[in-house]
Amino acid sequence: MSTPKENTNKAIGKNIRVLRRNRNWSQDDVASRLGISVPAFSKIETGVTDINLSRLEQIAQIFEVGVPHLITLQEERAEPQLIQLNFVQKRLQDRESEIAKLRRKVIELYEEVYIIPAMAV
Repeated sequence: MSTPKENTNKAIGKNIRVLRRNRNWSQDDVASRLGISVPAFSKIETGVTDINLSRLEQIAQIFEVGVPHLITLQEERAEPQLIQLNFVQKRLQDRESEIAKLRRKVIELYEEVYIIPAMAV
C-alpha cells in the first residue's frame, strides 16, 4: 500500500507529465532546462524521487505556472483536452498537406493551359 507521501509524489509527477506533453516536449527537453539528467527527470515524473520546493519552483517556472498548479492540476481534466488537441493538430496537418497538393495541381494546370501553348507559338 502506498503512503500519502508516495501518492503525492506520483500525483505531482503525473501533473508534470501532462504539462510536458501539452507542450510536446520530450523528457530530454525538460531535463536540460532543469540542468539534470533524463533519468533524474524521469524519476520525478514517475514519483520515485521526492521533489523539494526549490525544484518545484524551477519546474513551475519552466512551464509558466505556479507551484500550486503543479500540485493541484487534475490530470483527468487535462488528459481529454490533450487527446482533443492532438486530434485537432493531426487534422490541421492533414489539411495543410491537402492544400499543398492542391496548390501544386493548380500550378500544373496553369502551366498546361497558359505556358506550354505559349511556348509552342
